[in-house]
Amino acid sequence: MSLHIVLGFGPAGAATARLLAEKGQSVRVITRSGRSPEPGIEHVALDATDSERLTDAVRGAAAIHNCAAPPYHRWASEWPPLASSVCAAAEASGAVLVVLGNLYGYGPVDGPLTEKLPLAATGPKGRVRAAVWEQARELHEQGRIRAVEVRASDFFGPGVTDGGHLAARVMPRLLRGKPVATLGDPDAPHSWTYVPDVAAAMAEVAGEERAWGRAWHVPTRPPLSTREMIDRLAAEAGTGPVAVRRLPSAALQVASVFSPLIRELKEIRYQFDRPFVVDSSAYEAELTVRATPVDEQVRATVNWWRTRPATAR
Repeated sequence: MSLHIVLGFGPAGAATARLLAEKGQSVRVITRSGRSPEPGIEHVALDATDSERLTDAVRGAAAIHNCAAPPYHRWASEWPPLASSVCAAAEASGAVLVVLGNLYGYGPVDGPLTEKLPLAATGPKGRVRAAVWEQARELHEQGRIRAVEVRASDFFGPGVTDGGHLAARVMPRLLRGKPVATLGDPDAPHSWTYVPDVAAAMAEVAGEERAWGRAWHVPTRPPLSTREMIDRLAAEAGTGPVAVRRLPSAALQVASVFSPLIRELKEIRYQFDRPFVVDSSAYEAELTVRATPVDEQVRATVNWWRTRPATAR
């Protein structure tokens, strides 16, 4: 049994921590606020930008899974010190650093996204996410740390709430058979990465030396449009079909005045206004995790939302 550190306890961090615990690993979750212990998981309250305290907390760890992220509208200012602190802790401890990344760093591209594409984003969020990996990769190439990144498309599945495009803005209305408004073109092909598959990839690459030193796309099923996904969710829930419409630009402008999240989404609108397709064949050719069948993803997601208290939806 090895010690695994999980930074952050959002949907991906929680899924990764629980999967590692199920596999019999010793798991320590680090968040700013901490939480009550749960079976197989120790929770520690700690600001991960405090490099000295973080280094103490990860001593003896086999791997550090960085699933933490600053608030969306503070990425540019808060990601650099967080990433530097995590890299310093990985170097001091010798733990493998597993970075959970996304696809912002590529910027808009024509055709499927592969890991061979340059990190050519020009927007602030895309550049900062690219810089997080570039810093870790450079330290890996210098022999100072061992690092690997897994990149996911938009999260989908149990535990995904406010930040998901098929979550809090969709599921509560869908379960009541109400019309749903979506960001961008609801008929554009789009890749959705299932959170349990993210966790499985994080756990796998941590122990696979041949995976280290590069980025991998989390195994992801072939793309389905937002409308197609909503139709499947509504059919599983027995409330469909529900009407799906594109959120008007004017409504987005008004909402952005009051919501930092909506305001920041302008940078990545291209992901929903045109096809956004992830190619995860490199991972599937070299490693063992496979994407969960879509029907299973949909069933688990609907069941999870149905069991949430109404006040939490």
